[in-house]
Amino acid sequence: MPVSTSSPKTARAPRREGRALHKGRQTKAAIVDAALGLATHIGLEGLSIGALADVTGMSKSGVFAHFGSREELQISVIREYHARFEQEVFYPAMEAPRGIARLRAMFDNWMKRTSVEIDSGCIYISGAVEFDDRAGPVRDALANSVLTWQAAMKRAIAQCKECGEIRPGVSEEQMLFEIHGLILALHYEARFLHTPGSMERANTGFDNILARYRADGG
Repeated sequence: MPVSTSSPKTARAPRREGRALHKGRQTKAAIVDAALGLATHIGLEGLSIGALADVTGMSKSGVFAHFGSREELQISVIREYHARFEQEVFYPAMEAPRGIARLRAMFDNWMKRTSVEIDSGCIYISGAVEFDDRAGPVRDALANSVLTWQAAMKRAIAQCKECGEIRPGVSEEQMLFEIHGLILALHYEARFLHTPGSMERANTGFDNILARYRADGG
């Protein structure tokens, strides 16, 4: 019978290290979740190690150890926001068939998320105001997240053209610009001005865009 050359101590060490690593990831995820909750209300620039320490009940050094800098914390929040955005908006829409059905599903899911963010705030919009004229990795992470979503929308529009549901000569960039404009206007009207009926107008605006660009003329 083979004889084990490892002692009980060395056998247990990897398991202890694995548990510690898992616990560390859980703690970091909890901090990011708390940071995202704060950022939606006070913006990315409002985040601080001290504020998160108060919210999570951890020490400042404990929070700092998971990120190393405020900048890395902000980037982690942007990545988490983008991951949740994809889970709620993008992936469910992929179940719809290619063409206008999928494009509409993407917009409808975007509107559902926007209806919640009218009360809580949107990282993409508040972050654009905070970092529009500031170079650096935080701005880059934020811009790349928005561009990733816009690229997905442009692919959906291109697929509408491939399916023959939107006229071949339609500019994908122009159509995306108009759709994105509806979301931005909705945030301004509903969140800032509290204009009644803003959600309905945004949905009507999307229908109007489709009617203008459809291959069958609506």
